[in-house]
Formats: sequence, C-alpha cells, structure tokens
Amino acid sequence: MRFATVRHDGSQVAAVVDGELVYPLPPGTSVLNLVRTGLAAALAAGERAVSTARPVPVAGVAFDAPLRPPTIRDFVTFEEHVEGVRASVQDQAGVPDAWYDAPQFYFTNPYSVTGPGARIIPPADCTALDFELEVAVVVGTAGTDLTVEEAADHIFGYTVLNDWSARDLQKREMQVGLGPAKGKDFANSLGPVLVTADEFADFHDEDGFLALACTAQVNGVEVGADVLSNMGWSFPALLAYASRNTRIEPGDVLGSGTVGNGGCLAEQWGRRGRQDPPSLQPGDSVTLVVEGIGTLTNTVGTPAATAPPLPAPRRRNHVAERARHTTTVSTS
Repeated sequence: MRFATVRHDGSQVAAVVDGELVYPLPPGTSVLNLVRTGLAAALAAGERAVSTARPVPVAGVAFDAPLRPPTIRDFVTFEEHVEGVRASVQDQAGVPDAWYDAPQFYFTNPYSVTGPGARIIPPADCTALDFELEVAVVVGTAGTDLTVEEAADHIFGYTVLNDWSARDLQKREMQVGLGPAKGKDFANSLGPVLVTADEFADFHDEDGFLALACTAQVNGVEVGADVLSNMGWSFPALLAYASRNTRIEPGDVLGSGTVGNGGCLAEQWGRRGRQDPPSLQPGDSVTLVVEGIGTLTNTVGTPAATAPPLPAPRRRNHVAERARHTTTVSTS
C-alpha cells in the first residue's frame, strides 16, 4: 500500500494512493500516527479508506513529505560513493578500513524535511550544492538490540530520500572530525509516497537485498544510475545496528546512503578531480526515481544574500592559563 500526505482544497490530509486516485483517510489522521499503530493496523485503515472514501484524482492534489520523522539516521553503505566523495570532500583516496567494520551513520535534521516540489534553499555561503540519491526505510515497530533476522519484521516501508549537501561547508567542517553538520542540515527531501514493506516481496535478491533501479536527473539529463542491492549492508542490518544499546521507534527514518555510479555530483568530482558536472545552481531541477516507489523532484532556490555574522571564538590565553595553574599548585 502507498501512503502519502497531500494538500487538497486547502487542507493537508493523509491518504492512500492507488494508481491515479487518492483516497483521503479520516480527518486528524497522520501517516506518522498510522505507522505507530503498526503495519497490520495501518493496512486495515488504508483498506477502509479505499472502500469508503471519495477518491480524488492524483492530478488534483499536491504531495508533501509522506511523514514527519522523529529522527533521521543517514548511513553510508555504498563503497563506490565512499571512495568518490572521500576524494572530493576529504582529499583522501580509497575506502577507510573502518567502513568495513559496521554500517556507519550520522544523525541529520528532522525539522528540515521537505517534500516533492519543494524549493530547496541552499545555505547563504554555499558554493558547491549537491544532491544525494537514497532510499529510506521507515521503522514500524520499536526495538532494542535486535538481530538482523528480528529487524526485518520491524520495517514499515520505504520512501525516496534526497540528502542535500553543501559540499564546501561539509569539506571545511569535517576537518574538525565530527562529521557533517551545517553542510547537511538545511534540507532533506522525502517522498512522494511511503510504500509498505509487503509491496516489495518480489524485489529481494537471494541475499535479501532490495534490487531496485535508482536514477538521478539534473534538468532532465541523467547523471547517475545504480541498483539498490549494491548496498554493503541490507536494511534489516541497518535497523539491527541502529538498535544496539539504544532504541529505534516507529517513524524513525534510516537512509541507505547515496547510491554509487553518480548518485551524487561529489562522487564524480572526486573521480575526475574537478567539478564536472557543475554544482547545482538556482533554478536547477533534480529528479530522483526509484523503482517501485516513485519520483521525487525538487527545484533549487536562491540562497539568502548573506548569513548573519558570528563572533570570532574566544581563544585560550596560554600565559594566563599557566599562571592560574601555577597559583593553584603553590597554594594547594
């Protein structure tokens, strides 16, 4: 089943999308709350809507992000992406040994989630805007310290994720060693729908990986294409690792990480040693297509002219620090 959040007649409603028709769910229903009821209950609610609600043509609604997640963990599970982006962002070659130890992730900003058609406003000081083609899994059942086998039953469904990236900001801030921050948290796009896990029974390969075709276009020109099953770890493995020593909760979003073979521009910059293709500019349209889920398109907007200034850091006074330390020792 395909759940969505749409705008129609001035209202935002949760709905089921079936072909070219949209079936609104009862007023006050949100997709996040449906997820929290569990997959079986959500499917039952969706079936009731399809049998009782008055449908609206898809063309008559505007799609928002399918849900507002409480948390977003973004993984990095494609070797090809790691190798290319590491060269362009960190000026280092190859894949680090630590990548092979576990599926690494960082937390990104759930408050900056946008949906299909949204205009993406880059940071004011960004000169190297990039997209990232990913698939996100949505947790359906809470759990802690899950095995990979257990984690498969905790998946509610999947949606498309664009993890927008200000590569110049990211390159500078990652020198501190904490991972990306302001280079990533200004926008994450989800959509157009949240497709329940049962829809993908025929898409798994022999190792349990989802074999979905993924493509990225900029201004209608294909710039990247990969198969999702090229992930280093499966989605159940991502859930299992995320649940170690903590909890995952319904509605949590876990990104696959950017697919290889041009799933972002920075991967290609790293391989070519130059910004080719060029970074995204105001007015550019980015379209991500994932088999079995749908198409997510956004347009790049114009950044603010300037960012509010920050004061310089207060630096430690080493002379005063030594004097303070000497005084403390002599009087103790």
